[in-house]
Amino acid sequence: QVRLVESGGGLVQAGGSLRLSCAASGGTSSTYALGWFREAPGKEREFVAVISWRGLTTYYRDSVKGRFTISRDNAKNTVYLQMNSLKPEDTAVYYCAADQDNDYHTYEFWGQGTQVTVSS
Repeated sequence: QVRLVESGGGLVQAGGSLRLSCAASGGTSSTYALGWFREAPGKEREFVAVISWRGLTTYYRDSVKGRFTISRDNAKNTVYLQMNSLKPEDTAVYYCAADQDNDYHTYEFWGQGTQVTVSS
């Protein structure tokens, strides 16, 4: 069983930056792909970014490309999401998720989420 705990959310003005962290414990999370998802009020949860277990492959949703960067430190069992040039439409609860099979499709473990609010 993998436990994921997100941190780093908060309130920021448009154009600002935040860095989210997700600490993993239990299981062998260093061999899992790790992803970030977000859920805005009244909307479905959506994919934001994912990084392979070695950190060699990353994917992003189009709307965050060039602004967000996902990275990981397997020695610390932590994945990060650096968010720059934030926009009000980035406001959401951000969730970290672990993909045991590295298929970037099914995520077996989820964190509790951290709120990101971007003011205009």
